[in-house]
Amino acid sequence: MRIFENSNYGFIASRKKGYIFSGILILISLISFAVNGLELGIDFKGGREFVVETTNPLDATLVRSALASVLTSDPEVKTYRVDGVDQLLVRTVGDEDIDVVRDQLIRGIAAAFPGSEPVIEKTYVVSARFAKDLERGAIYSVIGSLLVIFVYILIRFEWRFGVGAVGALFHDVIITLGVFSLLQGVIGFSLQIDQTIIAAFLTIVGYSLNDTVVVFDRIREYTGLFKSESYDSILNRSINNTLSRTIITSGTTLLVVGVLFIFGGEVLRGFAFALLIGIGIGTYSSIFVASPIVLELRNRATKR
Repeated sequence: MRIFENSNYGFIASRKKGYIFSGILILISLISFAVNGLELGIDFKGGREFVVETTNPLDATLVRSALASVLTSDPEVKTYRVDGVDQLLVRTVGDEDIDVVRDQLIRGIAAAFPGSEPVIEKTYVVSARFAKDLERGAIYSVIGSLLVIFVYILIRFEWRFGVGAVGALFHDVIITLGVFSLLQGVIGFSLQIDQTIIAAFLTIVGYSLNDTVVVFDRIREYTGLFKSESYDSILNRSINNTLSRTIITSGTTLLVVGVLFIFGGEVLRGFAFALLIGIGIGTYSSIFVASPIVLELRNRATKR
């Protein structure tokens, strides 16, 4: 099915508008990083995570206030529903003995909410040293994936295409992280950066690359077929020719991820949200970022 049969939109002619739009989004992201930072999960900063089940639903704000007076550090408390049962997710930092923290947590909730009968269902502990190793490994995995992608594009196409692909991926990751930084604490679910979110970002990198490679492959094909056309015309023709495939693939993927976001539960909501933002931005960047970068590098080489 082709929904954009014989389309001839001026994507390359409008590339400067794309530069301005992307520049604004990146600038907003960088400002948000400086002002708000990123909310790291216990995977990357260390701490304890407790899943507490009570006989009746409790307000997270009231539980946080009650536990702040019995724990050595202010806890983070969230509520979510699993299999129809309301549970509390309590995160704390510190080096106290885990059994002591567990007892303080149970006694604090029981004293503040008589009849709630709190029971700890799960406990998750990450030491500060292990969290640092996880953080380092996450950074290396993202940088390593970008390096491998550059080498792959370099071998399959040429170095300009590699720069365009990696530039688009940096663009996607920075803006998606910027959305996480900008909206943390604003929307009603967790936007903490943990191992699950890193997996989402690696998925975004792979998805965006797939879109970009399809366009690049068509550019290489058309460069040999339409030798009398200008290079910017070939790029625009290639983007338009692959537009139907890009929109249909992205649309169906976003539909599935949207269902996951709505019905996947609290645990998967941050993961699905990252994919929703990343796939949308990745589709945009394969059209307005990757190919225009290739054109700009080629034009500079031609002027020299």
